[in-house]
Amino acid sequence: MSLLTKINEDVKTAMKAKDKERLAVLRMIKSSLHNEQISKGHELTDEEELTVLSREKKQRADSLEEFKLAGRDDLVQQLEKELSVVNEYLPEQLSEEELRAVVQESINEANASSMKDMGSVMGVLMPKVKGRADGKEVSRLVKELLTK
Repeated sequence: MSLLTKINEDVKTAMKAKDKERLAVLRMIKSSLHNEQISKGHELTDEEELTVLSREKKQRADSLEEFKLAGRDDLVQQLEKELSVVNEYLPEQLSEEELRAVVQESINEANASSMKDMGSVMGVLMPKVKGRADGKEVSRLVKELLTK
């Protein structure tokens, strides 16, 4: 079952349950997927769908940080709910240990030895962890392991 099909089913379920908050998030995700499909001019691949979901998650996570700094607890709670819905459609996130192992493997693959090689490491690494790890965390770990 494609992601769009699953979201359509979940939209129907949310409508029947009168879950307005969930319905709104699902409609935003569906709209983003549809817009991406139009811009690409073809049916989205699983990887492209994952990219759209990751973008949705990142936008909400960035806004969440801003609202926390501004003391907007009402918006923080709303965004946390939205993030939980988006996370349902993303693959399970890698643990710190799993991510560290994948980063080390990618450093070895790229024959990296210093921070100058960070770009090549990221090029090898990001396709492996797409949608399963936060880019900031990945970058932090790469920097940490390259400076050892």
